[in-house]
This record gives sequence, C-alpha cells and structure tokens, in this order.
Amino acid sequence: MLGAAGPRRLSTISNGDPRSVTPMGFMTSQKGCSWPWLDKSTSLYRRSKSQVEILDWKTKKQLCFLDKVEPHATIREIRLMFHKSYPQWYPARQSIRLKPKGKALRDEEILQNLPVGTTATLYFKDLGPQIGWTMVFLIEYAGPLFIYFLFYFRMPFVYGLDERFTSRPHPVVNLACICHSFHYIKRLIETVFVHRFSHGTMPLRNIVKNCLYYWGFAAWLAYYINHPLYTPPSYGQKQINIAVIMFLLCEAGNFSIHVALSDLRRDGSKIRKIPYPTKNPFTWLFFFVSCPNYTYEVGAWISFTVMTQCVPVI
Repeated sequence: MLGAAGPRRLSTISNGDPRSVTPMGFMTSQKGCSWPWLDKSTSLYRRSKSQVEILDWKTKKQLCFLDKVEPHATIREIRLMFHKSYPQWYPARQSIRLKPKGKALRDEEILQNLPVGTTATLYFKDLGPQIGWTMVFLIEYAGPLFIYFLFYFRMPFVYGLDERFTSRPHPVVNLACICHSFHYIKRLIETVFVHRFSHGTMPLRNIVKNCLYYWGFAAWLAYYINHPLYTPPSYGQKQINIAVIMFLLCEAGNFSIHVALSDLRRDGSKIRKIPYPTKNPFTWLFFFVSCPNYTYEVGAWISFTVMTQCVPVI
C-alpha cells in the first residue's frame, strides 16, 4: 500500500538469516510461510484438539475418554468412536446429550458449536435394541393385509361350520376386501420406494405396540365385514358407488402428498422444508391444511366406513 513515505519495505534480520519480517510481524522463509504456533509439535496445537468425556446418564460413571478429537467432529463421528470402545452399543442405540436428562444431540451437530470447553462432558443413554423404520412399516402393513384374508376366506377356526355360514358373501364384501388390500399394498410400495425417514431406527420394544394397533384393528373390522350374517349398506349400490369413488380419490391424494413430501428430501438431506402445492391438483390441499396426507387418510377411512356401513371401521 502506497503512502506519503512510499511503499513499506520488508526488513532483513541482521544476523544474515535469509528470513524477513513482514509488516504484520509474520516470519517468512525461502521455503514459504512459517507458522510456529501451529506446528503439530507445539503445545498450542495440541490444545486446539478437544477432549471428550462420556459419562453414564444415570450413574455419572465415566464410560469413555476420547483424546485429541477434532473440534469440527460431528456427534455422529463421536458415536462411532464410542462404538469402538463398546461394540454392543452401535450408533443407533446411543443417545448422546449435554445434560443427563437433556435432549439428545443430532448426528450433524458439530462439537465446536456446542456450549462446551476443550474438554467436553457428554452423557450417554442406552436406547435399547433398535429396528429400522423401513422394516417397522413393512411389518406393520403386511400384517393387516394377511390377517384380513383369514376372515375374508371364512376360515373354519374363525366363524365355525354352522350351516347358516355357507352362504355366498354380498358383493360389497368382495369390494371391501379389494379396497382394504389396495390400501395396504399402496402403503408397502410407498415404504420401499417413496418414504424418506428423518430417523433411521425405532426402539424394538415399540414394534409390539404398533403391531397390536394395526393388526388388532384389521382383525376387528374384518371379523364383522366378512361375517356370514353381515348386512349390506342401507342405501344399496348408490351408497357403495359414491363411497368407492371417494375412497379412490382419497387414496390418490394421500399418495400424491407422500410423493410431494419425499421430493423435499430428494438429495438425501434431513432438513425439514416447508411443503408447497405443486401442479398436481391433489397437493392444492396444502393451501388449507398443514398435513394433507392425514386429511386424505381420514377421508379414505370415512369412505370405507360408508361403503361397508360397519361401526368398527370408523
């Protein structure tokens, strides 16, 4: 930079050392720039590394001490380091938090951005055995599909062998089986090809509760719809036709919303983005409600209720 006294010169060290001092005091040499305070052999460099102490969230007992952790390391990387010391606690099973009863830290959070010093104290909680969400959905949705058929085909161990139970089912019973199967086959296809999950796993113990819900309700409504003494809807074919049309429209809308939500994370990110209507008319419901997929889901089951005129369905 030119000033009144002319350009600023670099001075030379008097002892003949072929190094010079820049105006900012940085020392340079013929081999390039020298930063002695960042040399890996210095204590200052070593202090730039972080140390992570992991304690049990309940007993406060130290489980692991990680030395020389990069400040920009993510929680996911710390999970992997912890997993090396405790192979039985794979990353999905770990809940890492800043306080014993605090909120679990996300995988993408960076160590140096957390309110900790050079020695970070984190707390570990075992979440128990985990199961992937894709597998969870496949188990939940495959169950109702097959359970329904047990009642549809009137297995002897379900309704018995009474002579009154040998009559052919009403056509709406066949139609209900087709719609119910279509609903869960669609869900299975969406699980494999459409859905993107924010969390990779769920506690294995929850699968029992979830399956009791889906499988139990499927058995309850299937028992009455396929019962040999089942009576068809009061308003006949007109009621059935209107209900079927509404059911198919709601199923198409539900699928369209799931695709629109999936497209928000096409790049694989887990960032929560705000969905907006697209050119697909079924997505225009975003103008009125936040989660149209549930609106269509409720509509589908209301339509199925009208079609079958069966109380357990609603």
